[in-house]
Amino acid sequence: MKLSTKGRYGLKAMFQLALYKSEGPIPLKNIANKQNISEQYLEQIFSSLKKSGLVKSVRGAQGGYLLAKEPKDITVGDILIVLEGPVSLSSCLLDEDICENSGKCVTKVVWEKIKKGIDEVINSITLQDMIDDHNKNILENDITNLIIK
Repeated sequence: MKLSTKGRYGLKAMFQLALYKSEGPIPLKNIANKQNISEQYLEQIFSSLKKSGLVKSVRGAQGGYLLAKEPKDITVGDILIVLEGPVSLSSCLLDEDICENSGKCVTKVVWEKIKKGIDEVINSITLQDMIDDHNKNILENDITNLIIK
C-alpha cells in the first residue's frame, strides 16, 4: 500500500492549517509555498476536504481556509479516508463478492489484521498530536543547539 500525493499533501496542508490556527484563514498560496506543493493541486485537495466538512473557506482579501473542527477532533484517518478512500490492502476486504474464495481464504485474515492495525494507528493520531510532536522536536533541537554551543 502506498499513499498517493493527494493523501500525503493533504495531510501536510491540514497540519499547516492546524499549526497556524490562531492566525485565522490561511490562503492556499501560503500553504503551497510553505509545503512546496502546487497551488492548483491544493485547490483540488481542498475541494474534497471542504465537501467533507473538515475545512471551511473564507472569501475576500483576508480569506483562505480554516479547520472546521479543533485539531484534537481531526484524525489522520479522517483526512486520508476523504482523500484516498477506505484503507485496504486487498479489494476483497472492501467487497467480499469480488472473490469466490472469500469465505475460506487463508490470506484474508492477514489482510484484515494489517488493515485493523493501520486503522488503529491513523484513527488514533490527531492533528493536535502532530502539533505537539512538532513543538517537542523544535524544543529538543533548541536544547541540543544550546548544549553544543
